[in-house]
Amino acid sequence: MTMTLSQPKKKSGASFDVKDIGLAEKGNLRIEWAARSMPVLSLIQSRFAKEKPLTGVRVAACLHVTTETANLMIVLATGGADVTLCASNPLSTQDDVAASLVKHHGIPTFAIKGEDHKTYYRHINATLDRKPNLTMDDGADLVSEIHSKRKNLNKHIIGGTEETTTGVIRLRSLEAKHLLMYPIVAVNDAFTKHFFDNRYGTGQSTLDGIIRATNVLLAGSTVVVSGYGWCGRGVADKARGLGAKVIVTEVDPLKALEAALDGFQVMGMNEAAQAGDVFVTVTGNLNIIRRDHFLKMKEGAIVANSGHFNAEIDIPALEKLSAKRRRVREFVEEFTLSGSGKKINLLADGRLINLSAAEGHPASVMDMSFANQALSAEYIVKNAKELEKKVYRVPENIDREIARLKLKSMAIQIDELTPEQKKYLASWEMGT
Repeated sequence: MTMTLSQPKKKSGASFDVKDIGLAEKGNLRIEWAARSMPVLSLIQSRFAKEKPLTGVRVAACLHVTTETANLMIVLATGGADVTLCASNPLSTQDDVAASLVKHHGIPTFAIKGEDHKTYYRHINATLDRKPNLTMDDGADLVSEIHSKRKNLNKHIIGGTEETTTGVIRLRSLEAKHLLMYPIVAVNDAFTKHFFDNRYGTGQSTLDGIIRATNVLLAGSTVVVSGYGWCGRGVADKARGLGAKVIVTEVDPLKALEAALDGFQVMGMNEAAQAGDVFVTVTGNLNIIRRDHFLKMKEGAIVANSGHFNAEIDIPALEKLSAKRRRVREFVEEFTLSGSGKKINLLADGRLINLSAAEGHPASVMDMSFANQALSAEYIVKNAKELEKKVYRVPENIDREIARLKLKSMAIQIDELTPEQKKYLASWEMGT
């Protein structure tokens, strides 16, 4: 099923900041290619085109600027939303896509691959300058900026969505401290998001990024995966599928036990540091790989992160340990440790390797994640008056409808419960 891309009317005087508007034609072709693998979003777009459920709603989106995200932006605009987009990571932007969104779809976009810290936050604030009614986050940077520096914007906002585990953690912390200023739907917690996007998307795209950056052979090597959440499960499984020996490190005894019963070696990072050839962090936490771990690593160890922020790797500690550093490939920086002369290779400055060195998740997986975003935005608009300042799960009926539509697009049929079976499941009288 092919998605029909609409052409929302361009906004007069719409501002933007992209690398090169001349890249737009290339970007548009890639957006169309991704759309072919996003049938659920296509079905939602068809309905949005008729119903216009987001008419007049100003949406500020801080997401990875990729072909898949572009299709979500187009769907929101089709539904009547006034959409503005900025990048949620300095290295994940696809510059041709950003250019196409501006030129072909009239969507103000503020994103340049490799932008510095100052530019990154200037872009976030340019997005917020449009006084959004709804925020759409991937890491909670919009929410953080609003809550810390731009609280006056809250009077315009009816709600928001959050795409990542890291972002949801930050938002639940705000809620627990009674500081959350408006309701958020945790798209990340939808089953049709984390079961598929986090596991299959992160699993495949992380290894894709590592291989593109290094051209290393994973078969026969030892890959250390830190964290056995849904992302970690995916990375570990795909690494094993490529012939690697996989070690999992964890702090949660239940997840560690699950990893062990799934057939992976489980140990602490102090021990794993000595055995690993390739290291991947996917925890959403801070300083998972630290100074002592670097000292124990093998010559030529490769260190990458697929969690949202590069704080998972203690890069300042690696810098202090090193006598020199040099960029040996586009996304590979070689650090030579003082004294030993041992070399450690850091990929993509510790940023999301799957989006920095590759193209991120396949479109067919993001189809479900972004369907959740679109339908959650519609849900917030329809129910804004009833929602409290809390973090909500995606409603179950939305989650199941997305799964149903995905199965339909794959020409897969499933059974339905008979009236007798429904009665049996609802009763206590019909025992053994």
